[in-house]
Amino acid sequence: MSRRDLDRAGISDPRLRASYERCRELNAAHGKTYYLATLLLPPAKRPYVHALYGFARYADEIVDDLASTLSDQEKADWLGSWSDRFYADLRRGRSDDPVCAAVVDTVLRWDIPVEHFEAFLHSMRMDLTVTEYQTYDDLYEYVYGSAAVIGLQMVPILEPSQPEAYERAKDLGVAFQLANFVRDVGEDLERGRVYLPLDDLAQFGVTRDDLERRVLTPEIKAALQFQIARVRDLEERSRPGIAMLHPSSQPCIEAARVLYCGIVDAVEEIDYEVFDKRATVGTGRRLQVALPAWREAVRARRRFGEGHPYGLHSPASA
Repeated sequence: MSRRDLDRAGISDPRLRASYERCRELNAAHGKTYYLATLLLPPAKRPYVHALYGFARYADEIVDDLASTLSDQEKADWLGSWSDRFYADLRRGRSDDPVCAAVVDTVLRWDIPVEHFEAFLHSMRMDLTVTEYQTYDDLYEYVYGSAAVIGLQMVPILEPSQPEAYERAKDLGVAFQLANFVRDVGEDLERGRVYLPLDDLAQFGVTRDDLERRVLTPEIKAALQFQIARVRDLEERSRPGIAMLHPSSQPCIEAARVLYCGIVDAVEEIDYEVFDKRATVGTGRRLQVALPAWREAVRARRRFGEGHPYGLHSPASA
């Protein structure tokens, strides 16, 4: 992370600066589209978003690392121990963990409710025991914690002008997650999981066994089209919320919306061959979205400023 970003964010403690940099590295390594969008934020906001992503990614990697030699129970024990330390660190107002130090600082600066982190970690634990979901309502319990709360965590940093921005952020987070589920059907099967609701599949005569065969059929294609329609509906519902954010934050979230929800466009472009191919948003498309968004971000900062640079609390009181 550039020293300028940390300086602008009011982060001067060397221990915290190292933790924020660790979170940035996790973001850059594992969330290339998300990382690109984050660069559209004012420099003073970027470290905090990196911290939230770093927390989510670090926990997710423990749960989903296929190369890990840990059993599911050992992963659950580790996740529980790490979670307990995180909550204890929040109560005392600081952390020595290389990732959580920045996260605790971010939570305190922006008054982010701890309930969002509890919901996230609940969903991570679900991944260790739940391998399928019967209904969309069943799936939503998982998706709320794994995706909706990520949007809710970010909204304070993005500085909303209306409370409704939180509801719209949930819609966008869920759209992002469902788009991933459509793209990653094959990869998720390797982990022994199906994130497409079984009742939805049954509407088209598809069972889990059909997915396990990894052969695209007209019925599976129709089921994927149904899920893509849900992504686009949620995306459309989320769009008014972007205008409710501080103007300097809007280009970042708009770019993220276009690129992340564009995953389902990429699935269509490979003709739904999700078992043999990975749908990706290409570099050309990323640049096509990012360059105009960058110009808009610069204009917005010049006209409206960058929002609060330090959070709801000053660095001295955070």
